[in-house]
Amino acid sequence: MKRVTIYDVANEANVSLATVSRVINGLEIVREDTRIRVNQAIEKLGYKPNAIAQGLALQKTTSIALLVPEASFNYTGQIISGLLDVAKIYKYNITLHTTSEAIIQIGEIIENIIKSRVDGVIIYNDKLMMDELSALTKYNFPIVVVGNQLSSDNIASVYVNLQKAMFELVSSYLDKGMTDIAIIQDRKNKYMVEQLIKGASQAFERKGLVFENFIEIPREYRSSYTYLREYFKKHKHQLVVAHRDSQAMAVINAASEAGLSVPKDMEVVCIIDSKYNSMMRPQISSFAIPSYDLGAVAMRVMTKMLNQSPIEDKEIELSYLYTPRQSTK
Repeated sequence: MKRVTIYDVANEANVSLATVSRVINGLEIVREDTRIRVNQAIEKLGYKPNAIAQGLALQKTTSIALLVPEASFNYTGQIISGLLDVAKIYKYNITLHTTSEAIIQIGEIIENIIKSRVDGVIIYNDKLMMDELSALTKYNFPIVVVGNQLSSDNIASVYVNLQKAMFELVSSYLDKGMTDIAIIQDRKNKYMVEQLIKGASQAFERKGLVFENFIEIPREYRSSYTYLREYFKKHKHQLVVAHRDSQAMAVINAASEAGLSVPKDMEVVCIIDSKYNSMMRPQISSFAIPSYDLGAVAMRVMTKMLNQSPIEDKEIELSYLYTPRQSTK
């Protein structure tokens, strides 16, 4: 069922948006017959004022929930900064909610957020797939997902095409005759790594080859580094790709302990890096992901959805830039 908005009430009562807002907020500068007509429209449509409607007259802010996993804080700082800057411009309040790996029932978390009377939710969490998000449509409020490419009537997304980035990277190595390319599993970023595998597989298929080198971290190992120390004693690749710079650092250190030199014996690339990469030697080649813009654009899309403004595309793709450094030749 479509969510009834203040715009619907204005159309039903044949008055302006500002007039509906004045009636809702009990201001006395409305004629009595107009007040009655607006209240009749509210009752007929079953409209329940939210923070946006009240904010039109009282200058109150609308509350938006931001949901991020605890494990991603190192990589969401710039996203949150971009989101907050845009929120300030449009006078929105942001409430931060976190999930941990121990929490599986994401729907339960969202339900609790909704009970706190927010007007919309922005989510950075790659464990959420379309099926899970679709179950949330019963709430009839806008959701903006950062990172995943998906959309529906009340869901929009802002993302970087990691599959395309990986396709281009792997294709450049295959064109040079380098086929021994591996990707490391990242249990904290399952969706992102799936995109990397798809991109690599697409590049291999273009050459009539099959991508097979996925380095899976066994469950019994608490960290990638612990496992990689053993792995590189028996294995070596021409290129290893990690999603996060912390994993790429684990690759470089574990390879060094096994007597392998980066980039002479093995090249290493990470998709997302942080300020710590500038302190690493060798510095790791990576993709420049517009994290701040991801947050800023996500918040702008949310304001449009809340105000029923037209949105040309509910799946907004932002660009990336590959930056070669010391870990590649």
